[in-house]
Amino acid sequence: MARLNVLKTYKIYIGGQFPRTESGRYYELLNKKGETIANVCLSSRKDFRNAVVAARSAFAGWSGKSAFNRSQILYRIAEMLEGRKSQFVEELVLQGLTKVAADKEVLQSIDRLVHYAGWCDKYSALFSSVNPVASSHFNFSVPEPTGVVSVIAPENSGLLGLVSVIAPIICGGNTCVVLASNSLPLSSITLAEVLATSDLPGGVVNILTGTSKELHSHFSSHMDVNAVIYCRENKEEAKIISENASLNVKRSFNWNKDWNKEENQNPYLILDLQEIKTTWHPIENIGIGGAKY
Repeated sequence: MARLNVLKTYKIYIGGQFPRTESGRYYELLNKKGETIANVCLSSRKDFRNAVVAARSAFAGWSGKSAFNRSQILYRIAEMLEGRKSQFVEELVLQGLTKVAADKEVLQSIDRLVHYAGWCDKYSALFSSVNPVASSHFNFSVPEPTGVVSVIAPENSGLLGLVSVIAPIICGGNTCVVLASNSLPLSSITLAEVLATSDLPGGVVNILTGTSKELHSHFSSHMDVNAVIYCRENKEEAKIISENASLNVKRSFNWNKDWNKEENQNPYLILDLQEIKTTWHPIENIGIGGAKY
């Protein structure tokens, strides 16, 4: 008797847990031979709203951590990804990549996490400043995280594109809700398993699977999202996202980049998702009013 494979149902990742989509829907992921290799959840608007609640709840704790602690956690994620790289390679090959391309993508993803782990305690020094003012004040400008970020991740990159957008977001103290690739979703949920067993608090990263066609308007119009990032090529979706972002003046970015290039890992992606806070601190003006030292 021929044996039937037990196909894994790849669930979504919200608040550190792995629920099934509340819609109860899923789609069959096929390989190049037309064979079903997995069942993948089709996330709904309610799933996205639940994920935003989880991200908002996690924001205060994550943004309040020291930069050094965030750096340690990103490095720990890289360590765990290194330990499971054979599984990620196998999944990428299963979805149609060559063994060479899959190996390269996994190694680049690990290195990218290490890259941003190194930036956690440095970008603030790079982008902050002491400003000259013509009054009796010290004037400082420092970056602070913007809040909850929604992301429609690259469609043509199952792991590297996902890591490349998540890393600068959480490096800067933000939390996020990410829609993974529809055609290459397996590595996204396996990455969620890595995040869940690392030191990353639940809710900092939330990963959904499904279609951008159904969800892009919700990702851009939710009033408790502070910034939205679009990483795909559909011009109509990009236009709608930009228009919806104006509803609560959220930041809108198009990060449709070639993530294989080293130039697309840089601290300016961290800066995109920072607010600049300027503080005026009154000081005594020496030499005026008879002050003597």
